[in-house]
Amino acid sequence: MGIFPIAETGLRRVERGWGESTVRGPPHPMKSIETILSRHPFPSGSTLQAALVPALQALGACVEACTSCADACLAEQGVDHLRRCIRLNLDCADICMTTARILARQTETVGDLLHAQLHACVLACAQCADECHRHRKMHEHCLHCERHCRECQEACNLLIGELTSAGITPAAESDDV
Repeated sequence: MGIFPIAETGLRRVERGWGESTVRGPPHPMKSIETILSRHPFPSGSTLQAALVPALQALGACVEACTSCADACLAEQGVDHLRRCIRLNLDCADICMTTARILARQTETVGDLLHAQLHACVLACAQCADECHRHRKMHEHCLHCERHCRECQEACNLLIGELTSAGITPAAESDDV
């Protein structure tokens, strides 16, 4: 049974054998992340993976929400009062995307870098959520973005705790620096 992507629609064709096939939607993203991580030659422990998968999912949702919110802010009348919101939306989306990419790499994990990136992500999500909170009564997209930023902030904080519990910690400060 083979799976062949159909690029234009995001659908996939599932071959059933003897020339029969069915076109289906893309696989569920959560299952896809779990599948890829579990098949890695150096998989994370099950406890760590249990925190990693929701963090990756929250990061992806936050990227989408922040990007959409920035775009919606640009379309609003009187965009001047939304400049800081737009800037924080774009910064948060970029930081979340980078964090997801670093988390997806399971080989030779550098604890210092991983912790620093997660802490930067928590800070970016908090600042973006706080700014969106100021506009949420006037702009529904800000309410939506605030919620996703808070969820991502929480998922990254949980992952920081799991990394520490798993022994993936920043190196102790050295006197040689």
